Amino acid sequence: MSSAVLSGNKGTISSYDGEKALKAESMSQLRTTKAGLVACGVICTFIFLYLWNPGPEEAEEEPTHLAVVECGFYPDELCSALFEGKKAAPQIAQFCKHPHNSEILAHLHTPGNCSRMTRELHFITRPLSAEEGNFPLAYVISVHKELAMFVWLLRAIYTPQNVYCVHIDETAPKKFKSAMHTFISCFENVFISSKTQEVAHDGPKRLQAEINCMRDLVHSTREWRYVMNLCGQEFPIKTNKEIIRYIRTKWKGKNVTPVVAPPPHTKPRTGQSPPEPGPEENTYTTPNTRFKQKPPHNLTVYSGSSYYALTRKFVGFILTDPRAKDMLQWSKDVRSPEQHYWVTLNRLKDAPGATPDAAWEGNIRATKWRTEEGNSHKGCTGHGAQDTCVYGLGDLPWLIQSPALFATFEPSTAPLVVACLERWHRLKALQQAEVPAEPHWQFPRESHFHSPPHH
Repeated sequence: MSSAVLSGNKGTISSYDGEKALKAESMSQLRTTKAGLVACGVICTFIFLYLWNPGPEEAEEEPTHLAVVECGFYPDELCSALFEGKKAAPQIAQFCKHPHNSEILAHLHTPGNCSRMTRELHFITRPLSAEEGNFPLAYVISVHKELAMFVWLLRAIYTPQNVYCVHIDETAPKKFKSAMHTFISCFENVFISSKTQEVAHDGPKRLQAEINCMRDLVHSTREWRYVMNLCGQEFPIKTNKEIIRYIRTKWKGKNVTPVVAPPPHTKPRTGQSPPEPGPEENTYTTPNTRFKQKPPHNLTVYSGSSYYALTRKFVGFILTDPRAKDMLQWSKDVRSPEQHYWVTLNRLKDAPGATPDAAWEGNIRATKWRTEEGNSHKGCTGHGAQDTCVYGLGDLPWLIQSPALFATFEPSTAPLVVACLERWHRLKALQQAEVPAEPHWQFPRESHFHSPPHH
């Protein structure tokens, strides 16, 4: 993208003839040099934006559409501009054809062997460093829709030394389940949970589904060190190497379960939405009421994040300790028990890797809280949902600076956000690699495209 366009320097275009001449000159450059191709892309995009928003005096005098608009070498140029925070980049992106799932789905539906599919989908097929090879991770991934988004997620976090348990919602369409089974069968270290059930966004069934996957994972032959949970609409903003280094240097064999200690003489409420902690304070932000039933073993119940990074020994404790089993049974009458279960058990002093004095720390998910606007961030450019931000294109600079490991997205509303993050993430992973990169690990750099015509 031209810096002139992306910095918003529109210049002066006096007439439609001038615009056509400028476009013709750019098209001449397009036919002669690669640099001309890029120049044409950004210049034509600018003309399109100009014509799309004519002044009042021009609105009825000239046509306000172009048949085709070039958007440069996509998505590298446009994504770079978005990451740099160029003010015009999100506006330009609105007129460029957004990435869609057809390319991924075409690979999945094309007959061929697994080796060819993983190569054409650019999966990394070797550990990128000895450090990563010697510190395998496990993942619990819950999905119920959007096959292409799951492929995006898996190929971003996939390495052959890791292991992945996928829980497919029992109510998912049969066609989706079949496609997932076919795709996953191509990987020795990716498998579907042995027990499936209907899973809501939160609740006892979600908690049980994750524990089912953990039970499968402990029987895996792979000696994974930590397990983390994801849903199909999430994406990493740290590479595999960065995740490992964060866990090893920051937590050093401890579990990561961001927790909020309850105020004195109170207990978290149930029967309604659980109390939500503020991002920078260890206090509840809603009134508290008592649980319907007394917690087992006289446990003090804490509230916190439903996301975690747990040691293998702690997972063994979860599956065998009577307190953990009884709390799981007790949690069936608690709304959003995943916000209590992990953090409460991790506070037990005799639990493996326990952090009894933990506070709201552990950068697992990147979250823009509405209450923190103006302090930790400058606002949400996507749209809000339950006091948090559903990320838009203008949030990309903030995301790549976040210390968190993952972020949640709605790819159907902002597919370019994930597309840009994916290319940025892969480039960073290959730059950090200590082995020569295979050609198929790299995404195509010059995928030139046109924006859809407007009439």
